[in-house]
Amino acid sequence: MPAQAQQKVALNSPEPGVLCDRYLCVDGKGGVSRELTEKHLGKKAATKLFSQGDFDATQFTFANGIFCDVKERLCREDRYYGADGKRSGKVSEKYTKLLFVH
Repeated sequence: MPAQAQQKVALNSPEPGVLCDRYLCVDGKGGVSRELTEKHLGKKAATKLFSQGDFDATQFTFANGIFCDVKERLCREDRYYGADGKRSGKVSEKYTKLLFVH
């Protein structure tokens, strides 16, 4: 099946204020979390994620394309910018609520 034909995988919310895909877990305060990734996805997933060097844990894109920004306290349907230099992705109310409003 071509990549475009695959259904977008829903994110999992194993506890209030936490979202996970199959690679990482995040919370609405600090963003990408080694502790939560290890707790919900296992030590191997956490080690793999954090062996990639330094990265900004407060902005992240899940495997399904949902992009979240802890500083902005919003999740969007993509991480791209418009011609005006501002984020162009439509706000995802579902994931914004799951991550930041609990």
